[in-house]
Amino acid sequence: MARNRYDMDEILEDKFDIRQLKRLAGYVSPYKGRMAGIILLMLSASALTMMVPIFFQRIMDYYIPGKDMDKIVAVSLLTLAVAAYSAAAMVLKIKTMSIVGQDIIHAIRTDIFNHLQELPFSYYDDRPHGKIQVRVVNYVNSLSDLLSNGIVNTVTDLCNLIFIILFMLFCDARLTLVCLCGLPVLALVIIIIKKKQRRAWQIQSNKQSNLNAYIAESIGGIRVTQSFVRENENNQIFNHLSDNYRNSWMRAIRLNCTMGPSVDVISAVTTSFIYVLGIRWILAPDATLTVGMLIAFTAYIGRFWAPINTLAGFYNSLLTAVSYLERIFETIDEPVLVKDAEDAADMPAIRGNVEFKDVCFSYEEGHRILENINFTVNAGQTYAFVGPTGAGKSTIVNLISRFYNVDSGRILIDGTDISTVTIRSLRTQMGIMMQDSFIFSGTIMDNIRYGNREATDEEVIAAAKTVCAHDFISQMENGYYTEVNERGSRLSAGQRQLISFARALLANPRILILDEATSSIDTETEILLQKGLNELLKGRTSFIIAHRLSTIKNADCIMYVDKGGILERGSHEELLAQKGAYYELYMSQFDFLVQDKTGKEMPLRFETA
Repeated sequence: MARNRYDMDEILEDKFDIRQLKRLAGYVSPYKGRMAGIILLMLSASALTMMVPIFFQRIMDYYIPGKDMDKIVAVSLLTLAVAAYSAAAMVLKIKTMSIVGQDIIHAIRTDIFNHLQELPFSYYDDRPHGKIQVRVVNYVNSLSDLLSNGIVNTVTDLCNLIFIILFMLFCDARLTLVCLCGLPVLALVIIIIKKKQRRAWQIQSNKQSNLNAYIAESIGGIRVTQSFVRENENNQIFNHLSDNYRNSWMRAIRLNCTMGPSVDVISAVTTSFIYVLGIRWILAPDATLTVGMLIAFTAYIGRFWAPINTLAGFYNSLLTAVSYLERIFETIDEPVLVKDAEDAADMPAIRGNVEFKDVCFSYEEGHRILENINFTVNAGQTYAFVGPTGAGKSTIVNLISRFYNVDSGRILIDGTDISTVTIRSLRTQMGIMMQDSFIFSGTIMDNIRYGNREATDEEVIAAAKTVCAHDFISQMENGYYTEVNERGSRLSAGQRQLISFARALLANPRILILDEATSSIDTETEILLQKGLNELLKGRTSFIIAHRLSTIKNADCIMYVDKGGILERGSHEELLAQKGAYYELYMSQFDFLVQDKTGKEMPLRFETA
């Protein structure tokens, strides 16, 4: 059963898991040397800039009253040198951290994409693909600023804050204490809005995921949408989802924006007190505070609140990033249900004997699709599966390729349990053509060669000729090098199937699986294709699923699958003679029946079916 549809929010985590940040630190760790170097560079620049207010204090209190122009010029030039050094350090920091941040983003995105390659079909069966894509692209991108600037800026600003407090204490301890009185108030604001902020960003990520899922679904189904004139209804759904996303974003931003104004208000209030108290202490009879010192101190006040403002921004970015990290690591942590056993060995060269022993399978617990399936196929034989839609035919062939794990029982190939061998060594010896004839963006040559990357052009063309695809490919503008779009939108359904067929055959498999391989091919092409297939199937173990029964009449064994089991099995003639479920299915494909000389009923179009 599908879950997390585009109109269903994902589950929100109630508590923040600190382990998410520890895992992120694991990605940052390889770059700690470069980051430490940048931090030291920025701290040296910051320490020098801390001297600038002292320079101005000396000018105000000593050099201007003493009319010492040489020292005024010298201090001014020194100030310019400090500014130039600080600017150069900033340029180097931006360049280095941009590279580091993108390298970390690349590593995270690579890990999540690689993991997606290993996840079983069941993961994709019950999730909108748009919700998967948003994690790989949008969520990972959202970490960019945090990794490129946030970490270094935070460490640098924390150290700067310590430097600033020390310089402020050097100037006047009393004014420093007045300035620090604003910090408890800011801490209270953070405590009040912390949980609301995190929850707001979680909701925003959900709404973004929903919107992305619907966009992906709408693009994939655009032909159906336009065919049934559903544009207006789809626009309404989109607008609803987009409004939800906009509203959730605005709520999260409003909470985020609470931090900046809070810092500004607290800064303004404390600065006002400092000016009032500072002027009063300057005018006192026993004044120990000078005008130059007050000017220097007020310069430090701006520097004091600037890193706090930056830290508040980092805190906001961190809360935002955490909501995305939860989804990213949730995907990376998704268990790979179909994987190699710890002691798995490579599958020996397959001869083609296949045996099902008491195999049971269910997609959802408590809803069995297959119940105690037993059959044996000898090397080189062709077995066909027929039956009503949803009976489990495709499930059986998917289990042979181990796209799913069986609930119980065993599947043996040449006497070897397929659960004990590596998946790669098993599947590389199989050729599989599924119901969905997926075409990748690229050339037709590349799409066919997808089944065997080492194949030559001549081998690709030979495979295409075998499945009767060569003629229509040759007639295209660039032949085999014609560019086709994603999902093959430029091709007809039959042409996509023939290309997919050639892809499967090019793998030169010992076991060939054809799932509705000829469902979109016209009768004339099917007759030609059947001739090539008859030659190809010789010496290979083949499994064929077909609703068009004329394509499987020559199979060694046909099995009628329904109600979780194999109801009938035998050759075409044997099953017709039984006049059971297969007989009814076969006869239902023809309009009229006639009697032969013996009085036996035969389909009127039997010879051309």
